[in-house]
Amino acid sequence: MSLFSIGLSGLSAAQNALSTTSNNISNVYTDGYSRQLTLLGQNASGGGAGSGVSVDGIQRQYNSYISSQLNQVNSRQSALETYQSQVNQINDLLADSDSGLTTLMQGFFSSVEDLTGSPADAAAREGVLGTSRSMTAQFRAYDGYLSDMREGINGQIGDVVTQVNNLSDQIADLNKQVTLARARSGEEPNALLDQRDKLVSDLGDLVDVNVQVQDGSTYQVSLSNGMPLVAGNKSFDLVAMKGNEDPSSITLGYEDGGGTRSALKESVVKGGELGGLLSFRSETLDSTQNQLGQLAVTLARSFNAQHEAGVDLNGDAGEAFFAIGSPTVVSSAVNNGSGSLAAEYGDVSELTADDYRLTYQADGSYSVENLGSGETRSVSPAGDGTLSVGGVTLTPSGTPAEGDVFMLQPTRNAAGVFEVAVTDTDKIAAADADSGGSGDNRNALALLDLQNQRLVGGSKTFSGGYASLVSDVGNRAAITQANLTTQTGLSDQLFAYQQADSGVNLDEEYANLLKYQQYYSANAKIIEAGSSILDTILGLRA
Repeated sequence: MSLFSIGLSGLSAAQNALSTTSNNISNVYTDGYSRQLTLLGQNASGGGAGSGVSVDGIQRQYNSYISSQLNQVNSRQSALETYQSQVNQINDLLADSDSGLTTLMQGFFSSVEDLTGSPADAAAREGVLGTSRSMTAQFRAYDGYLSDMREGINGQIGDVVTQVNNLSDQIADLNKQVTLARARSGEEPNALLDQRDKLVSDLGDLVDVNVQVQDGSTYQVSLSNGMPLVAGNKSFDLVAMKGNEDPSSITLGYEDGGGTRSALKESVVKGGELGGLLSFRSETLDSTQNQLGQLAVTLARSFNAQHEAGVDLNGDAGEAFFAIGSPTVVSSAVNNGSGSLAAEYGDVSELTADDYRLTYQADGSYSVENLGSGETRSVSPAGDGTLSVGGVTLTPSGTPAEGDVFMLQPTRNAAGVFEVAVTDTDKIAAADADSGGSGDNRNALALLDLQNQRLVGGSKTFSGGYASLVSDVGNRAAITQANLTTQTGLSDQLFAYQQADSGVNLDEEYANLLKYQQYYSANAKIIEAGSSILDTILGLRA
């Protein structure tokens, strides 16, 4: 083989290597770019003296194992970041000592204490009404804030689902492009592969997924339960939809290839922004709103009961001091029967901050699942036809079908309707029923004593119940922060491993640039030498 051919092959190889190195340098800040190497091999087409060099391909430096681990860690980190941003809002709200409920409840009972000293005094009575209104207004404000958060999460879930579907569509399209590019050229379409891996990483930030490679080229992307989001060049959509059991919360559905939609269990999604939103709602938001409602109901019902046991300034029997509403019962949207359940509060000492799922059985009983503890038991109607569940009395009506589901939320919306029912200071029942009314303070003393009784859940005082609520949220915030710190450290470590293999190092690439420049110059010298030899030979013949 001539020196010209050998030199030309070297020049071509050097140009390829320079182009690859230059491409690495220009993409040093491109997110998702994987460093590339020019693979050189000996040209085997010539004789024994050598045939020059050949370019065997451009290799993408990509470690699928490390990248898969990094995606999983980043998905969990995204979930924790989302959870933390939400739980910190509630933690800041409840822990505010200046405007917290503890201060307002103490102020309310302080005004009741003032009333015990001057039960007939108009100013003391007005003080009770004023502090009670301030307290109930704060309960409503807190509940309104939490309800607004719920609406915000509903909107965020819809937005994330849209992003998930868009990314799934793009990954499916890239699967097709990668397959076609390989078929046309027989070479690796490195740019397309980088784009696809970047999209998979972005998808993992939204929802935890499993990725498998099929036929060596296409990605199969699925949820943790195996339902595919991407299969070859086809994608399948998630759906943000109203829950059948709780229409106030947007939940997830899945749309198969035939367009049929089915509800997904929220436990299917644990990672990514979507998993963080769902986990926060079920673990913290629901619990916080329920505990706030439990405190409001217990305070209202116990205070009302004692207030109604006394007499007011006019000698009339006391009326309900607070208005609190009723428990919430929702019939599933897919029930087949006509049954319904009416609810009212029973023994407040049995009232919990849990929600319940009641499923009608063929024998007329109900399977009751405590959604907080997971405990399930069977409850049958009493002699009067009512059911007793978690401090709530339920009255069935209509004809339910076997398997019909009813969601009971005893305290979910209670704080939002907590109000003062008494408007006339003369109606405050400070006197004992056996007294003449005016000037007696025995019922006011009994009302004051309520603050020291363990009425909340049968184990906590009012202030203790609120302190427990604040503590629960604070602990969740602290645990989430600790887990996030650990996950961030692991993510940083895996990212460093990935970059050591796939990332562009400018110093290394600059050195390669000089090396391949010299390589190019040396091969040019080979051609120059061949030309000189040829000129000499031609001169001799002349």
